[in-house]
Amino acid sequence: MPMPDVSAQPRSADYSDGTGYATVAGMDMRDDAPLGMLRFDRLEYFDGRDSRGEAFDAQAWYGNDENRLWLKAEGETASGRLQDLRVEALWDRPVSAFWDMQAGERHDAGIGPGRDWAAFGIQGLAPYWFELQATVYVGPSGRTALRFDAEYELLLTQRLILQPRFEANLYGRGDPLRGIGSGLSDAALGLRLRYEITRRFAPYLGVEFERRFGETATLARSSGEPAFDSRIVVGLRFWF
Repeated sequence: MPMPDVSAQPRSADYSDGTGYATVAGMDMRDDAPLGMLRFDRLEYFDGRDSRGEAFDAQAWYGNDENRLWLKAEGETASGRLQDLRVEALWDRPVSAFWDMQAGERHDAGIGPGRDWAAFGIQGLAPYWFELQATVYVGPSGRTALRFDAEYELLLTQRLILQPRFEANLYGRGDPLRGIGSGLSDAALGLRLRYEITRRFAPYLGVEFERRFGETATLARSSGEPAFDSRIVVGLRFWF
């Protein structure tokens, strides 16, 4: 059987035969497309031994996988008065598969004069799925602070989730006008049980224990506030 004359059918080196690259509608993938989220981890009412009021903890971010603007806000009101408010604006960039580096500014408001800080921290997912945050703050007049936050989610069922949470604050020097002493200032341990009606909307109830230490406890007692308080909380967790 005669063999075909392949020399009469030359092929390009990349076998494209001169056909160039082209986009196909609906098939393009933009891995660096900017995205955003607003999440309220806690929006709750609390009833303690010595106080009752409202508290919230919210975060929002916008950007791509490499660079994001991250906003954080946490505050508390009691008797219709703002007690404490912390607002942070941070630039977020991943340093590994599970950890992000953050840097930016923090502003404190509420009882006492407002304070501003430069913020440098890290947040991410530790082994065994612990969510951790640690941030160092530097302010004018030699003020320094350290904030540590840890959370864990225990799935009792696909919708019922038990979440322990721990938070601690340390300060390099005292700030009596804001009721803060040097060293370990305060810590809080909470336990919340939520039911996810959907992944984006979940009511919860729980308990939280707060403790002031050292000079901060002394300042609290002198102003008629307790150094230790236990609370019952009820609230919502949602995001979009």
